[in-house]
This record gives sequence, structure tokens and C-alpha cells, in this order.
Amino acid sequence: MISKQDQQLLLLLRQNARMSISDLARTLDLSRSTVQNRLARLEASGVIRGYSVELGGEYLGNQVEAHVSIKVYQKLTGRTNASLEQISQVAQLYSVSGEYDLIAIVQAQSLEELSAVLDRIGDLEGVERTNSAVVLETKFRR
Repeated sequence: MISKQDQQLLLLLRQNARMSISDLARTLDLSRSTVQNRLARLEASGVIRGYSVELGGEYLGNQVEAHVSIKVYQKLTGRTNASLEQISQVAQLYSVSGEYDLIAIVQAQSLEELSAVLDRIGDLEGVERTNSAVVLETKFRR
């Protein structure tokens, strides 16, 4: 079970994963050793799997992102998932319920690159059809 303080710790880390143990402890009004122990427990239990980089600035501003709904032939789902994992522009892949089986989050440096990636996804063995929605603006991200 996750305590209230663990939830607060996770919220702080989601806002800034590079926040120091000292700053976390000060914000949560806990000792450094308590925060270190909580982090170690959350990591060991798999609640925290790792820490990542959040892109920003001009680099992110120049990226084009699309959410690609993918319908796959059921017997080829594993092969299709493995093929999608090999496409570096596919940042995330979700299995979903509904008309489509997967949603891929695709990030590219230009509309031309995005178009090429979408064509590549559509040509994969096991892909029956796709439907893409280009992200126009991100209102917020947590």
C-alpha cells in the first residue's frame, strides 16, 4: 500500500525527477534518511521503475507528435508489437480496448518524417489498418 507521503513524494518526482534528496526531504518535512528509505522501497517494489528525461525547449517545439490507432491481425500481434518497438520514432505503445488494438505515440522531427513513419507502420506485417491524429498542441503533461 502506498502512503499519503509516498504519493506526495511520487508527485514531486513526476514534476522534477532530478530533485535532490535534501530538497525532497525539506518539501515533505521528512528526514533525508526517511526519504532515501522510501525511495529505495518504492524502487524495490517496482512502483518506481526508473527516471527519465523530459524533452523541452526548441527541440520539443520542433517535434511533431501523432497518436496512431492500429488494428492488427490477432495471430500476428506479437510480431507486430516487436516490429513497432524497432521503430525509434514510436515513443510509446499501448494495448487498448475498442475498435483498434494498439495506440502508438509517434514523435518525429518533421511532417515529412512523420508521414514516412506512418507509411512504415501501415506496411508492417500484421497491421490491418491505422488511423492517425496529429497533436496540434499539448495543454499539459504530468
